[in-house]
Amino acid sequence: MRFVDGDGLYLQVAAGDTKSWLFRYMLRGKSREMGLGAAGEPPDGVPLAKARVLAAQAKATLRAGNDPITARQIEAAARIKAAAEAKDRSFKAAAMALVETKQPGWRNAKHGQQWLATLEAYAYPEIGEMPVAEIDTAAVLRVLRPIWERVPETASRTRQRVEAVLDGAALRGWRTGDNPARWKGHLAGALPPPRKVKPVEHHPALPWERIGEFMAALAERDGMAPLALRFAILTAARSGEVRGARWSEVDVRDKVWIVPGARMKSGVVHRVPLSAAAMAVLARVRELAKTDADFVFPATRKNTALSDMALSEVIRRMNGRGEPGATPHWSDAEGRAIVPHGFRASFRMWAGETRPEGREAAEMALAHSVKDRVEAAYMRSDLLAKRRTLMDAWARHCVGGVATPDCGGLASSRATPQHLEKA
Repeated sequence: MRFVDGDGLYLQVAAGDTKSWLFRYMLRGKSREMGLGAAGEPPDGVPLAKARVLAAQAKATLRAGNDPITARQIEAAARIKAAAEAKDRSFKAAAMALVETKQPGWRNAKHGQQWLATLEAYAYPEIGEMPVAEIDTAAVLRVLRPIWERVPETASRTRQRVEAVLDGAALRGWRTGDNPARWKGHLAGALPPPRKVKPVEHHPALPWERIGEFMAALAERDGMAPLALRFAILTAARSGEVRGARWSEVDVRDKVWIVPGARMKSGVVHRVPLSAAAMAVLARVRELAKTDADFVFPATRKNTALSDMALSEVIRRMNGRGEPGATPHWSDAEGRAIVPHGFRASFRMWAGETRPEGREAAEMALAHSVKDRVEAAYMRSDLLAKRRTLMDAWARHCVGGVATPDCGGLASSRATPQHLEKA
C-alpha cells in the first residue's frame, strides 16, 4: 500500500507494517522508483521532513537531465573509493607529500632532512603507518607524552611538525575535522607549556674577558677550520653562515660581507662590516687556498664547505683530553666546555657591558629579528655605520694590535683590497 505525499514522494507500507519512502519518477518514458530509506525517527529511520528534502534533491537531479538512481550509485562508488584511498594515505605518506611541497622554499636540503628526522624518530613509530584520516588527539598524545618532559624543545618541534602534516593532509582532502595536534585551545589543556617543563639551556660561552686569551691560543693553530672559527668570532656570525660564505658575497673595497637572505636564519639579507682583523683573515685564507674555490673556507682538497663539526673540533682539540672530571680550560662560568655558537653570547655580553652603541646595534650585529612590531615598523636602517664602529672595537678587544702567526694584526698590510681583488 502506498500513500502519496506529493512531488513524487510516496510512503510505502509493506507486510508487517514496515514503512519506507519512495521517490517515483518518469525517465525516457519509463516509470522508475528510488528508495529513500525506512520511515521513522533517526538514527535508524528517515523522518518526513528529511524524506521531502531527499525527494527534492532527486527531482533537481532529474531536471538537470540525470538519472537520480545512477547519480546516487556514482556518489556511493566515489565514497567507497575515497575511503579505500584514505586507508592507503598514511601519516608517513602525508609527511613526505608535505616535505615535497615545502622543499623549494627551504634554505637547504639539510633542513628537510632534519624536518623528517624528527618525525622518523618520534612520530613514525607510533603513527607512521596509521591512516592520516584516523589520527586523533589520543594518537598525538601517544607521540608527545613520552618525550614532553624529557626533551621539551624537541617535543614542541615534533608537535608543530605533526600539526603541519595534518594541516597539509586536510588541504589535500585526506582528512577532515579539527587538527588534533593544535596547541592553542586544545593540547595546551593536556600538556604543560614546554618552557615551564625544563629551563632552556644556553650554549656554553666563554666569558668575554677571556676572548683575547682564546684568540691568541687559536692563532697558533693552522688550517681552514681555525681561520673560519676566528672569522666567526670577529664577525659574531653563526657557524653555518661562515662555513657557507662565498667569495662572491665579500665586497672587498667597502669591507662588507653581504650574506644572502637564503642563508640567513631570518631569511633577510645581512650586511656584516668587516674589521681590519676580519679582512686579515680573508687575506690569509687567500694565501693558503690552493685553488680558486667558491667557498671562502673550503674543505680540504675539494670545493665544498667545511662540515658542521669542523669548528667544534677545533675547540675540542684546544681543550685536549684533560683529567677525568676536570673543568676544561676553555669553559663557561659553569665549567662547561665552550662551543662555537657561544661566542655570539660572549660578543653580546661584551657589547652590553662595555659599549655605547646601544642594544639595537648589538642585536643587528647578531642578525636578530626585532620582535616588537612597533619597533620593527620604525626600524628602517640596518645601522651599518654604527655597527662598523662596534665591530672594530670588538676586534680590538679580541686581538688588540698585536700581529698573530695566522693572519696578522689590525695594521696588517695583508688586509688591503688589492690583495683580495680576485675575491
